[in-house]
Amino acid sequence: MSMAVPCAAQELETPAAPAAVDGSGSLFVPGGVLGIIAPVRPRIALSAYGFYYGDVDVPVAQVDVSVRATKFLTVTPSYLYYEIPPSGLNKSVGLPARFTDTFEENQFRIDGTLKFSIGKFEIADRNMYVRRFRPTDEVNRYRHRIGIAHPFTVNRHVWKAFANHEAFYEWGNGGWNRNRLSAGATLPLQKHVSFQPAYIWDSNRGAKDVHYLQFGLIVSTR
Repeated sequence: MSMAVPCAAQELETPAAPAAVDGSGSLFVPGGVLGIIAPVRPRIALSAYGFYYGDVDVPVAQVDVSVRATKFLTVTPSYLYYEIPPSGLNKSVGLPARFTDTFEENQFRIDGTLKFSIGKFEIADRNMYVRRFRPTDEVNRYRHRIGIAHPFTVNRHVWKAFANHEAFYEWGNGGWNRNRLSAGATLPLQKHVSFQPAYIWDSNRGAKDVHYLQFGLIVSTR
């Protein structure tokens, strides 16, 4: 995300399935997100997001503080909480009635994003460290995302199309165990309101592939 202007799909977090599960197949999940971005200083912005994903009944809350350290580097500490009911867990692994308890997770994250332009193309390289607090253990995760965005004009409005690839690495949990592809666009509705439809494909080793169709409404107070 650039300062106060979203340029990449916001994301759902899902737990890794037990190693013994056969995660073949795929799952389609519709979702929505409401984001509020409040610049508090010229180089600092506070963002809050609420997600809800239907079919698996997953709510997610996320808070970010983005600090633009240099012209090209933004550092963002953040907190994320989500929960998945037993029905959602069972759907994600493809085995009925395996889970009986709700899964809850807290995450503390910090990332650094290098962003630069080549012509009208915006390139963003994000490296994130995540500490995952799960009911039974704590896990360290590294996430690397490379993204590209490009503005184009439609009826005198500037839309921004984007695409991203992200890889996940977890110590003690299989190493490189997850990949994510996303694509979409940010469309201005009013001066401070943008609409962001996105498609997200998530491949998590041990669980089903998940196809998200996500619709976001992003509000900026500036």
